[in-house]
Amino acid sequence: MSIQWFPGHMTSARKKAADTMAMTDVVVEVLDARLPEASSNPMIRELRLARQRPCLRVLNKADLADPNATKAWLDFYERQPGVKAVALSCKKPGEAARVPKLCQLLAPHRSDPIKPLRLMIMGIPNVGKSTLMNALVKQRVAAVGDEPAITKTQQRWDISPRLTIVDTPGLMWPKIEHESDGYLLAASHAIGRNAVIDSEVAIFLSNILLARYPANLMARYGFSTEDMDGIAVLETVARKRGCLIKGRGGELDLEKAAMLLLTDYRDGLLGRISLETPNSREAILVPC
Repeated sequence: MSIQWFPGHMTSARKKAADTMAMTDVVVEVLDARLPEASSNPMIRELRLARQRPCLRVLNKADLADPNATKAWLDFYERQPGVKAVALSCKKPGEAARVPKLCQLLAPHRSDPIKPLRLMIMGIPNVGKSTLMNALVKQRVAAVGDEPAITKTQQRWDISPRLTIVDTPGLMWPKIEHESDGYLLAASHAIGRNAVIDSEVAIFLSNILLARYPANLMARYGFSTEDMDGIAVLETVARKRGCLIKGRGGELDLEKAAMLLLTDYRDGLLGRISLETPNSREAILVPC
């Protein structure tokens, strides 16, 4: 199943973002550290390159990601022109406070009250843009929640005479080119549940865990993963956690088990896991 999700309000949000970009010095693109490229909207890159704006790529939720994979991603992004990268958790104000200083390095000419530094926070839904905004403003000014696409309008805040920040709605792009990206985004909950089948997403996630983090599965659920595939993992989780359909003679409730597995991954209960690396990304971009 190909996963696509582009709510109607995102078309107007993109147009507004293009207008605001003209008055922006640095684009702060917030990514999910567990799947940085899959969670990077190609439209954001197109908009900022059209305006020749530098970019700070914030690998958020780094506390949930595999640190070795995160290091590889930071090296990958730091080699790109006009780009700096940092890994942090936007839930930690002390870490979020590093963002303006890093942006200042990308726009050294904007550093006084006459020419304040103007930042634009961008990213796909549910990567932590609003959490970053709240940390920088030091109060709850943006709605935060577990459902994607909560923020639907731009918000501007003058942090100081030297710093202005615009928070933008989460932006998806009209067509997800690689099928695996749709599943990666669904697993991380960047895509609304109405566009996915949870059991299919959980099976996709299980196959990645079997290939890269089998010990994490064993530690969390207490079963050996030898000779298993993704479907077997989901069925075993259902048995272990008593996910049964009432009145159906013990039939497994795979949708309930899928949500349990996905929630455990999203909340970090499976350990520090990255779903893609620069090498795995390169592999899916190679033409068949």
